[in-house]
Amino acid sequence: MKARLLHRMKETYGRGVIEGVVWEVSVPLHPSEHRIKYRLVYVVGGKRVVGYDNERGKGDHRHVRGAEMRHTFKDVPTLLSDFLRDVKETES
Repeated sequence: MKARLLHRMKETYGRGVIEGVVWEVSVPLHPSEHRIKYRLVYVVGGKRVVGYDNERGKGDHRHVRGAEMRHTFKDVPTLLSDFLRDVKETES
């Protein structure tokens, strides 16, 4: 199966821009156990403030204000909600 685009976004938000893509893939990207590949980012002034991704070898994780931590993937709606929550918190 070819990767299937599930969601794409790019819009101005607060002081910056949120951008992201979410795909369904045929096999999980190790060490993730699900078939979703994603990259979400909130950029302010050319710098990543919040980022969520699951690159091969690292699995599901997020970046918030320079700190990297694990993220538990449940489903796409929860992923997007978690990402937007972190973005909103950085705007406070």
